[in-house]
Amino acid sequence: MTQSEQKQPKLLTLKQACELLNCHPNTLRAWDEKGYLVAVRFGTRRDRRYRREDIMKLLEKNKKAD
Repeated sequence: MTQSEQKQPKLLTLKQACELLNCHPNTLRAWDEKGYLVAVRFGTRRDRRYRREDIMKLLEKNKKAD
């Protein structure tokens, strides 16, 4: 793991994950409901957080498919 990777948060907000994946928040919500990209839920509001590792794996998987 590089030093810059260590400084990055392990969990991303919905907005941060959408920016990395270049998609709409509703897309990520739908993927969560379908089990395609599972979110970690926090607090009484059940806010979604996405594991950076899962986002990066998804990006790599899609890059290989292209």
